[in-house]
Amino acid sequence: MSKAERQTEVEALSQRIQAAHSLYVTDFSGLNVARMTEFRRRLRAAGANYVVVKNTLAQRALAANKILGLDDHLAGPTGIVLTSKDPLSAAKVLADFLKEFEKPAIRAGIVEGAPMTAAQIRRLGELPSREALLAQLAGALSGMLYPLVGALEALREQRAASAAS
Repeated sequence: MSKAERQTEVEALSQRIQAAHSLYVTDFSGLNVARMTEFRRRLRAAGANYVVVKNTLAQRALAANKILGLDDHLAGPTGIVLTSKDPLSAAKVLADFLKEFEKPAIRAGIVEGAPMTAAQIRRLGELPSREALLAQLAGALSGMLYPLVGALEALREQRAASAAS
């Protein structure tokens, strides 16, 4: 690969990293073509992309975006999950795929500017989806509203009775 080709690749990767809100660094060794294709399909469905990168070029692209702390995780076969949408969905795909096939290995990541370890990313992937969390919150709020409405109704009746006397 010529110097101009490497520079072009770094610039393209740098732009993709800049557009992403979150990224996860993985080791894809042991994934055959069929599983890699399935992994990419699941990531696309979650609004994320998977890019196999050369480590030195990834280091340059990350440095161009002022993302530090991932250089130690860029060794061996490396792929980067990039998502500009919900970081939870991509982490969920990673965690599910890891449970199912024991690959790809999660190394580290950056979620909305915050560095994360592999264990933190796995825990993030085990959280309920955003929709499920919102449904739980709505259920909890509605459960709290019924007693409040009952108390307000009792107070209104009490005041109406004391005003009538």
